[in-house]
Amino acid sequence: MILSDRELRAALNRGALGLTPDPPAEAWSSTALDLRLAKELVVWRSPGGKGVEAAICPFDPEYDYEDVKQRFSHQIVIPDSGYVIKSHTFLLGWTIEKLQLPHRSRLAARVEGKSSLARLGLGVHVTAPTIHAGFGYKKDDPDYPGSPLQLEIWNVGPLDVKLEVGMPICQLIFELVDGTPDKGYEGRFSIQGPTPGA
Repeated sequence: MILSDRELRAALNRGALGLTPDPPAEAWSSTALDLRLAKELVVWRSPGGKGVEAAICPFDPEYDYEDVKQRFSHQIVIPDSGYVIKSHTFLLGWTIEKLQLPHRSRLAARVEGKSSLARLGLGVHVTAPTIHAGFGYKKDDPDYPGSPLQLEIWNVGPLDVKLEVGMPICQLIFELVDGTPDKGYEGRFSIQGPTPGA
């Protein structure tokens, strides 16, 4: 069941959902909430040098995502003039808003792109849209504000597209979980955010 804006505001008021900072009024629609792009991006680069690079296998026991990210990407801050994502390129971004879904609240969410961007060929979080119950929640830290969402952003269109800090980049659709989970999401990306100091 998808929650309406009224139900989401009620969930915020009773602490069943956490969003920091409070989204602006224009971010709300009847059944979704727009989230804005933060200033940090991770830009991937193709392997260089001579010879054939070995393919990366995420299911290899030796695979280490953080090592791959360190070797083949770098973090940047979007300048005041914006950052242009070139046609047929891929990068990672974050939301300004931090989200907290305490698992006992029986709420989960889906990240969806925005049609205004999709019509230009910009995909946002298409392959991993599920935000599990328990995301961004630390039961032993009542002051933890939640985690920003890391977004997989790619431009499959023919045009370069400028990204700006604070632009609406995606939308969240909240759903009610049928039954209370025994435990919250504890995967490696439950507590996330950009690298400090970038």
